[in-house]
Amino acid sequence: MARIHCLSPRLANQIAAGEVVERPASVVKEVLENAVDAGATRIDVDVEEGGVKLIRIRDNGQGMEPEDLPLALARHATSKISSLEDLERVGSLGFRGEALASIGSVSRLTLTSNHRDDSSEGSSALCEGRDMEVTVKPAPHPRGTTVEVRDLFFNTPARRKFLRTEKTEFNHLEEVVKRLALSRFDVGFSLRHNGRGIHSLRAADSTAERQRRVATVCGPAFMEQAVYVEHERGALRLWGWVGLPTFSRSQADLQYFFVNGRVIRDKLVAHAVKQAYRDVLYHGRHPAFVLYLELDPALVDVNVHPTKHEVRFRDGREVHNFIFSSLHKALADVRPGQPGVEVPVSEDGARTGETVDLQTGEIRSQPALAWGSPGAAPLGSGRAMPAGGYSAPAVSPARTAEQVRAYGQLHPPAAPLPESEAEEVPPLGYALAQLKGIYILSENAHGLVLVDMHAAHERITYERLKQARDAEGIRSQPLLVPQAVAVSSREVTLAQEHAGLFERLGLQVDSAGEESLLIRQIPVALRDSNVEQLLRDVLSDLAEYGSSDRIEAHMDEILSTMACHGSVRANRRLTIPEMNALLRDMEETERAGQCNHGRPTWTQLGLDELDRLFLRGR
Repeated sequence: MARIHCLSPRLANQIAAGEVVERPASVVKEVLENAVDAGATRIDVDVEEGGVKLIRIRDNGQGMEPEDLPLALARHATSKISSLEDLERVGSLGFRGEALASIGSVSRLTLTSNHRDDSSEGSSALCEGRDMEVTVKPAPHPRGTTVEVRDLFFNTPARRKFLRTEKTEFNHLEEVVKRLALSRFDVGFSLRHNGRGIHSLRAADSTAERQRRVATVCGPAFMEQAVYVEHERGALRLWGWVGLPTFSRSQADLQYFFVNGRVIRDKLVAHAVKQAYRDVLYHGRHPAFVLYLELDPALVDVNVHPTKHEVRFRDGREVHNFIFSSLHKALADVRPGQPGVEVPVSEDGARTGETVDLQTGEIRSQPALAWGSPGAAPLGSGRAMPAGGYSAPAVSPARTAEQVRAYGQLHPPAAPLPESEAEEVPPLGYALAQLKGIYILSENAHGLVLVDMHAAHERITYERLKQARDAEGIRSQPLLVPQAVAVSSREVTLAQEHAGLFERLGLQVDSAGEESLLIRQIPVALRDSNVEQLLRDVLSDLAEYGSSDRIEAHMDEILSTMACHGSVRANRRLTIPEMNALLRDMEETERAGQCNHGRPTWTQLGLDELDRLFLRGR
């Protein structure tokens, strides 16, 4: 090997560029973050050929002095931190001071800026991918900064060969702009590609304007089927929008999570969200969400990766539990008949994605839950039944013993039905008939409701089984012969640290040596399960995330199977009172929009949709 020597500044910059500048989207990310940190309220992005030929980003931020331009193009030069204490509480998006130097080493970069409001005379600096003195010259420019990057990777052809098609590179670049647009509602963004306007997003100050931006970036269908979440505990605050379980995706392409305004990809966060959706999401599907976590900057380390996409929380277990509990509660609380919520409908009958709390006047994006149909009319608004609507049946709603047996042993007595149309119509309305022994047809204030009776009853029964289990506690049974499990010393320590957790879950695990555990007691519900593998999986979760729900999930699977077998089956004929009792229970049951397997339990066909089917009004 050659003797140790120092790398040239040019080669060092190109090596750094390999960490920071992967593709045109990487350039856009770094420059946009600098513009936001500079206090810009308007940022314009203009690119050609997917950003390979040209990236021009202009902002109206505070700008720079002429003497600052060479420093801005130097490595490890920054205005954002000056000490270790600053780094430990960094609040800016950028702070490393290597982005522009790295970009300039693999492109032809021009930096033009002006820091004065009363002058159009700015300064410009040029760097063309080689080790040279940066010359600064006067250039006209309003207050703010323009970064122009041409011919990316012109001097590193091997890197250029790894770029994809123009369309693919632009899609990555557009995604970066979308992320920052979701991160900073107070900044306006525009994006042009090959001279064609793609996005023009004005600054969003009000709640309604923020919702419109989210709908523009994520699609109106997301906002139509999203629940607004806002929860605070101690130093942690979580807010944003989570898609209803029926608005799921085949891939994880609509998931945005921001920590103090910085978009991140974090396995701890992903695990917490996955846990929250575990009971309601169809297998193989992915949830959609736009969520914002705010906490003291000192409680999160953002200096763990050159691209700043990853963070490390000081107390990962607390953050994990906070995110999980917040989302779990929000999804559980979503059910038919939430009071005071109404969804505005546009002239063509499509929902606008903005909801208004009729009691407080607050605008929210929490639809009244037409679960199965994105264009369905809202439920739970309390509007009067149209003329000629449902009349309550003359049949007494009181259930006979036979009806109770037919419906399910865990079912409570039904509340009396309204005696006249003048009373408020329940969100899921009143049963009209049963179709093919599978579906319940019901009429509510907005049209026709269709309910999969087995799926709905399955969820009701399942939730009651869980409530009964939680109320009575988890019953355990000792093993006649304790089961030895060979593990690592780290796993023995984890088992000792979380002995209380295992005990609450009905599992008694004792240490039998430096690398051995003994299972002495197991939950009765898991007596036929592979408890050894379950223990290993739980310990793995505890090591990675600081928590685990595998035992609860396994017991829930058993309860789900019991609920499935104990629910009304297809082709079971129900009476009108039985059907109405099922509808009322759905309105009171958590997660009633999906069965235990994540399938929707009901959908709504509004009068506008029915009119379109029959060409009425044309």
